[in-house]
Amino acid sequence: MIDITHKSNTLRTAIAQAVIKVSKKETIQAIEQNTVPKGNVFAMSKAAGLLGIKRTPDLLPDCHPLPIEFAGIEYEIDGLEIRIICTLKTIYKTGVEVEAMHGASVVALNMYDMLKPIDKGIEINQIKLLKKKGGKSDYIDRFHKELTAAVVVCSDTISKGQKEDKAGKAIIEKLESYHVQIHDYCIIPDEVQNIQEKVKTYTNSGIDLLIFSGGTGLSKRDVTPEALDGLIERKIPGIEEAIRSYGQQRTPYAMLSRSVVGTIANTLVIAIPGSTKGAAESMDAVFPSVLHVFGIFKGARHD
Repeated sequence: MIDITHKSNTLRTAIAQAVIKVSKKETIQAIEQNTVPKGNVFAMSKAAGLLGIKRTPDLLPDCHPLPIEFAGIEYEIDGLEIRIICTLKTIYKTGVEVEAMHGASVVALNMYDMLKPIDKGIEINQIKLLKKKGGKSDYIDRFHKELTAAVVVCSDTISKGQKEDKAGKAIIEKLESYHVQIHDYCIIPDEVQNIQEKVKTYTNSGIDLLIFSGGTGLSKRDVTPEALDGLIERKIPGIEEAIRSYGQQRTPYAMLSRSVVGTIANTLVIAIPGSTKGAAESMDAVFPSVLHVFGIFKGARHD
């Protein structure tokens, strides 16, 4: 199975269908009048479908076991065809498309099994996904493109050339994956004055996104939050909480981070840990959904 530990729980929905085609109208009548010898076709097939949905990861080796928090199975009769609609919802790290298609398939197979004694010409057709929603892919193309960003690494050792920067490069890679243009990238020592100068330079130039990596811990040289204090005009606690919550699920030490997020005019300022893992996880925690900020800034509607 693929690694999904970097993903966050979101509401995921999938709708799939299967179509049963019978060969005579008497079969449809028997279903509607509940005279099929094996029992109530719709009720029993729905029960079979629900069992099939739950057993999907037992049969398909790459499917992750996940909590199914809603399962709905509906039928639509159109002439000699019965359309099976399977709708699933979960709040989890991965989607439920395969589970929905599997559920629709099992419903169709159970209907076939129940109807074959009275109709030898039954077909199962059009098993497919109709719609899916949820996950980061829903947000990638909804936001303004042509955003610009500056990445500032705050580190005494890296600025002296004693250590290679990997965190800043991980941040840049993540930003570029969401089509954010990198306006500048620099490394500075952990000094309040240096940090504040960079803030003023970039915000005055109208940069959209300013990310600081490093200086958010508890050592005496970790001064990024103090440097930003008084410069940030509007803090955004929800983003700070999301970063720490995401990290806390991966290491108990995330609670010691002092990540800071807020705005200065129309620039979003984010200060995250300087370790490569901490920086990468912080980016995973809030991107791309954090880009919605710029839709708000520019008055765009994103329903």
